[in-house]
Amino acid sequence: MITVQEATRIVLEANISLPNEIVPLHLSLGRVLREDLVADRDFPPFDRVAMDGIAIHFDAFNSGQRAFPVEGIQAAGTPQQVLQKRENCMEVMTGAVLPANADTVIRYEDLEMKDGLAQIVIEKVARGQNIHTKAADRKTGDTILKAGVKISPAEVGVAATVGEPELRVARQPKIAIVSTGDELVDVEQTPLPHQIRKSNVHTMAAALSRWGFPSYLFHLPDDKAAMAATLSMLLQNHDALLLSGGVSMGKFDYLPAVLEELGVVKLFHKVSQRPGKPFWFGRRENGAVVFAFPGNPVSGYMCLHRYFQPWLWESLGLPAFEERYAVLADDFFFKPNLTYFLQVKLQFGNDGRTVAVPVEGGGSGDLANLVDADAFLELPMERQAFKRGEVFPLFNYR
Repeated sequence: MITVQEATRIVLEANISLPNEIVPLHLSLGRVLREDLVADRDFPPFDRVAMDGIAIHFDAFNSGQRAFPVEGIQAAGTPQQVLQKRENCMEVMTGAVLPANADTVIRYEDLEMKDGLAQIVIEKVARGQNIHTKAADRKTGDTILKAGVKISPAEVGVAATVGEPELRVARQPKIAIVSTGDELVDVEQTPLPHQIRKSNVHTMAAALSRWGFPSYLFHLPDDKAAMAATLSMLLQNHDALLLSGGVSMGKFDYLPAVLEELGVVKLFHKVSQRPGKPFWFGRRENGAVVFAFPGNPVSGYMCLHRYFQPWLWESLGLPAFEERYAVLADDFFFKPNLTYFLQVKLQFGNDGRTVAVPVEGGGSGDLANLVDADAFLELPMERQAFKRGEVFPLFNYR
């Protein structure tokens, strides 16, 4: 049995190298960019009017002039006009090109407009105000986005601005989620007294969907030959297998033996943690990785967030962990010498602190307790008492 830290190291070292693919811009959200994006023009590409109002030549105002005859109007999306007389002004709209011979914009709120005359009613005006200067943000040839970022709506907007209808991104991993056991029936079925409906695979698939990844669901009966045939196919066609159940010490827990017969090298089996102690992890040479989680729902769900999600981010070239911490709200005691993942409800104070309130359920089989909590708080081994106010790592699943 290995520690959580050692298991984490082994899992992250087993990350895979995902190839690139080209996707349309509108399908790039959530993907990982694999190319630098460069400005094809200045940002902004012209001196841009930042407020609706009038454009003037500042020297006229500075010499004492306050009333400006309106010479014309410069709308957004129209070619640049020229202010013919410096003692005049031109009405301008937000986003428009600043008229030539003008260098300052006065807001409508600071004017009185009447009979084609704009009267400035404020005394403090600065040269160049309310103008977004050409190339103030980026210059032609500047790198705007570097490879390796996860694409959010902001990155989509930038890519559109520089004229990129397609993007080179990391291919999404092919992930199979596999339930095991003859006691499981499909969701739409009515279970017999000795059966239960499949839930773990749907929980994991929903988590992956929330992260932006598709997955494919399969089931293995408690039959070694059938199990081996299905797993052989899945190992050939997927990058990662997420297995639920069949890795404990029961007589029908065939998974570890079948996996090793299929060439999956066991990297560890059992981690000094609760829940999730029977967690099995392995990899086929130059092939798929296998996360074989315990069948208890809380155990599998915790392992998914604590191990698989970091592996996924690492394989995509993203930081494996988001450094999140929370303050323990109440004293808590846990006697076994194991790392304990405490289910907690989160509270957010006006002091900026995240507070974790323990939510104890009925153990690793209490699926309903996941609904009552928001996250797991990682409490280190070799301690029994955890005091209110202490800070611990947080793995949020909401």
